[in-house]
Amino acid sequence: MIAVLLCAGMAFAQTKEGGITTQMLEQMQRQQALQPANRAIFNAIASNAIDDLAKNFQNQGPVDTHFSTETPKQSIHDQKSSGRCWMFSGLNVLRANFAKQHEDTLAVEFSHDYLFFYDQLEKSNLMLQGVIDNAAKPIDDPRVQFFFKNPIGDGGTFCGVSDLAEKYGLVPKSVVPETFSAENTSRMARLISSKLREFGLELRQMVADKRKSVDIQKRKTEMLSTVYNMLCLTLGEPVKQFTYAFTDKDGKAKGESRTYTPREFYDATVGKQLNGTFIMVMNDPRRPYHKTYEVELDRHTYDGHNWKYLNLPMDEIEELAIASLKDGRKMYSSYDVGKQLDRKRGYMDTENYDYATLFSTSFNMDKAQRISTFDSGSTHAMTLSAVDLDANGQARKWKVENSWGPTYGQAGCLIMTDRWFREYMFRLVVDKQYVSDTLLKEYEQKPLMVMPEDPLFQMDED
Repeated sequence: MIAVLLCAGMAFAQTKEGGITTQMLEQMQRQQALQPANRAIFNAIASNAIDDLAKNFQNQGPVDTHFSTETPKQSIHDQKSSGRCWMFSGLNVLRANFAKQHEDTLAVEFSHDYLFFYDQLEKSNLMLQGVIDNAAKPIDDPRVQFFFKNPIGDGGTFCGVSDLAEKYGLVPKSVVPETFSAENTSRMARLISSKLREFGLELRQMVADKRKSVDIQKRKTEMLSTVYNMLCLTLGEPVKQFTYAFTDKDGKAKGESRTYTPREFYDATVGKQLNGTFIMVMNDPRRPYHKTYEVELDRHTYDGHNWKYLNLPMDEIEELAIASLKDGRKMYSSYDVGKQLDRKRGYMDTENYDYATLFSTSFNMDKAQRISTFDSGSTHAMTLSAVDLDANGQARKWKVENSWGPTYGQAGCLIMTDRWFREYMFRLVVDKQYVSDTLLKEYEQKPLMVMPEDPLFQMDED
């Protein structure tokens, strides 16, 4: 008992400036006593979810599901317990493009497991080569730490889809279905990450020992062979060729089945090089608009493309999105999906929850401030599929195809008001045919390089 009292006395005897003093604590306690309703609020929160209590009753009417401009519906997939939303959204766009060009053919379902295999292998190489390139720097250098902290991950952007699909091709989902580890990536990722960190230390030592470059690259290939084996045992060894027949809308085969390589299937379904056909735009109010930026090391393959984007105000981003949707083209897009999301209704609006009143405070940061303080940023990619326009052609609400299964939200989709869209939408990938010559010219400016540690440039992965 004496020891406990001594410890308590020592805690309040701390006098370093900036610590919580006895006087400060007493002031907090007096302020708490002045709010008698807090006892009732505590009793409610102690037994209920905060969102249930903060739900704005006046905003709980039926969700309006009418859209003046809507692209054709397609099946909804489920990324399960993985961070592959970027891949699901990107492949959604590719299969929608195929359906638009082949209206008499049953839609193609692409394998996520197949492309994810090469995503993880390429990210492993990106990490190991990054360690080699920066081996002369100390282990606590920010760039070296970047590679060791995140050897691989599930997240990504549309650049990953374009680089990986062009390099390795695509295969049907029926040929390479999902494995348990594809849908539940955490254990596989931790094990491979641990092995890559071990390999990274060895490569740093080889550079320090002034080993020949050819020997270092030979050893790196051996290391990647270990990763390849781990991926084969969890995701399955990638197919080199397969037999497939396209079918019509009634499920009848259109001609004879034939043998494809993944690259040949890419040619048959995508039919062109993706890189160079689109631009990525972002709304980042912290930075000047109509400037182009490139995110260093934000890519999936070492020899691939960094994520480059044109920063635009929301009005101009919406114009691009509307033009694409009016022509029946879906788009890759990303959001801070967890903000003000009514999960039961699949509905996002800035007025869904009144947290301020519940906690007797306010939440007043604007979009730029939320980004700067890591309070908000792009976390989840979804496929923009519809917009509802008023009589003046202005957006009232938007709809996206999600990758959380067909029973989530509005039959697998989410609906968002325009005011939510403007606050929490960040990235959009648009085919160049819908972009003005002026914006295309701005996109080709020499980009300003930004670092991947920036609050807004985390990969989409929810």
